Amino acid sequence: MCIKVRRLKLKKQVCLEKVLGISTASSSGLTSDPNTGLIAYPAGCVVVLLHPKKNKQSHIISASRYADPELGADPRGQVIFGRSGHMPCVRVWELDGGQVAEVQCHKYGISCVAFSTNSSYIVSVGYQHDMTVSVWDWKKGSIIASNKVSSRVFAVSFSQDSSYFVTAGNRHVKFWYLDASKERRVNSTVPLIGRSGLLGDHKNSVFCGVACGRGRTASNTYCITSSGLLCLFNSSRHLEAWVNLKTSSASCLAVSESFVFCGCANGVVRVFGPSNLQYVTTLHRPHRLGVDLAQSGYGYCKRSQRCTAELC
Repeated sequence: MCIKVRRLKLKKQVCLEKVLGISTASSSGLTSDPNTGLIAYPAGCVVVLLHPKKNKQSHIISASRYADPELGADPRGQVIFGRSGHMPCVRVWELDGGQVAEVQCHKYGISCVAFSTNSSYIVSVGYQHDMTVSVWDWKKGSIIASNKVSSRVFAVSFSQDSSYFVTAGNRHVKFWYLDASKERRVNSTVPLIGRSGLLGDHKNSVFCGVACGRGRTASNTYCITSSGLLCLFNSSRHLEAWVNLKTSSASCLAVSESFVFCGCANGVVRVFGPSNLQYVTTLHRPHRLGVDLAQSGYGYCKRSQRCTAELC
């Protein structure tokens, strides 16, 4: 009887219901689906898929014991993540299915990954010691272009037409031209063609975030520095304008056709116009746990929401 009971217990499956916490050290470890609002982030070897409106989670559980710290998503229902640890690789998963592709192109770890805007290609950047940036056709599982990068890279973003992408890092902003690289390709991997951004007086800055423009400002590229500067690069790769975010530090940014959102210290989000970096507003910080929301005036700036004299 005891043996039967033990066998029954072994047959019971343990289901992961909820994950508390996040294990990413940079903005490249968090991504979202622009169509559904689904948010993906790593927690150890689990990728958490959060439905914010429903406050529910689903999970992608890695068969490896190593973490998947870098994430990216595309509007067609795929999520990519770069695995660190032994034999790092880039993997593509269907949100409503299983793994559909995998490629191993880095030796030490993956710093950041991103889908091209048309979802045809994936770019992955290795750790600083790896010093490699690769573009691969994920449906065929083959690398189409690759090159070396000498600086530590923190973020990557594709242009709206997928003809180029931009990497940002330690004293580093570089434009990589995919169309020019594909013209030189026959049936093998070709050198990826890159041109450095002209940083001017900010050549010693640490660029921790990058986003290519959308819509009417598609030719612009926006970068953010860890010291709290929002920078605008034009189509000629020149640093055309910048604005001080008036924060002790900044970590990430996101761009739409109408706004540029900058993630700053203490949970502050500054919002600017994409054409001329005109200040728009500062988003209200979320309330702390345990706060009574019925209390009037909590968490709101006492000044006007559209303060133009200075950043609140």
